[in-house]
Amino acid sequence: MTPPLQTTQATDGRAPSWVSARQRGQEAPKGSIPSWFYPVAATGTVVGLWWALTAVGIWSELILPSPSQVWHAFVQSITERDGRPGLSGYYLWEHLWASLWRIIRGVAWALVVGAPLGLALGLWRPFERFAGPIVSFLRSLPPLGYFSLLIIWFGIDDTSKVWLLFLAAFAPISLSVAAGVASTRIERINASLVLGANNAQVVRYVVLPSVVPDLITGLRVAVGFAWTTIVAAETSNGIPGIGGLAWATKKELRSDVAILCVIVIGITAVLLDYGIRQFEKKYAGWYGRL
Repeated sequence: MTPPLQTTQATDGRAPSWVSARQRGQEAPKGSIPSWFYPVAATGTVVGLWWALTAVGIWSELILPSPSQVWHAFVQSITERDGRPGLSGYYLWEHLWASLWRIIRGVAWALVVGAPLGLALGLWRPFERFAGPIVSFLRSLPPLGYFSLLIIWFGIDDTSKVWLLFLAAFAPISLSVAAGVASTRIERINASLVLGANNAQVVRYVVLPSVVPDLITGLRVAVGFAWTTIVAAETSNGIPGIGGLAWATKKELRSDVAILCVIVIGITAVLLDYGIRQFEKKYAGWYGRL
């Protein structure tokens, strides 16, 4: 039987071997493998296997285009050909920005609505009993489950897409804020009350700062949910848009463009997540140390 994972320090005062040097507050030892090596090696391995499979010719180019074909599609997407820019009449960055702008609007509205709602869910028990099941119900619904209704209500323009992204991001933010309120240390609340703080001051100076890490975590999850929903949001009148471009490739059987879109969507998701993590380190790096 496998022994349980040990989460305490060793008896000699040293941290367990699985704890990284950064977590122990130490510099990485000289001669150790740099952190950037692993993602570079993983990427190189995937590209190498991809190239090998296409070189062997097990599948046709339609099923699995080669890396060079995808690179050619990328070059085509950023250049002009026969008087037409890029792919589907737009350059690649125009497709990407159109999708990002929809994400920004959807997540921004989710923050504006979801954060105060989550605060109310955490602070007011009767409201939590009333609205909590509704938020949980919305969280459990897949976006495509109500996208048809959004198109009927708001049409095929950007309004229905932004609504879909808003609904995808809304529940993670509100529930994370509510969890942050619930996890506020009671010792801090009692100490502030003993010092003469009223309820409004407790919320402002104790609860709200404690919620910040959970809010950022919820934002990180919400952006991920919204970004994974972008292809569904752009299946209807989604040009320009990186998801709309990926959806349109089925008409021309452009698997090279489809893979290019998948790569762009994946890289953008990684960069968005990295940016939010850096924001979290800067503004909520104290979390867990107090």
